[in-house]
Amino acid sequence: MKKIPMRRCVATGESLPKKEMIRIVRTPQGNVVIDESGRQNGRGAYLKRSLDALEAAKKRKALPRSLEFEIPQEIYDELEQLFSHE
Repeated sequence: MKKIPMRRCVATGESLPKKEMIRIVRTPQGNVVIDESGRQNGRGAYLKRSLDALEAAKKRKALPRSLEFEIPQEIYDELEQLFSHE
């Protein structure tokens, strides 16, 4: 039996399979990107793929806290579009 990698959502605190989450990365160059592949270099934070989790993350400033970096509004907008089409 294969072990399923679990990750904790920075907004909800839930532990979910890595595939059910999206990774946001602060790259070594100091950019913030949405990492669909889950393999990008840099400091990553996982977010549950739901609009509720995104709202909670915004409210609690969970992403800037875990990435130790200010998150541009475009990233939130991009995530919102991603989650609303799922």
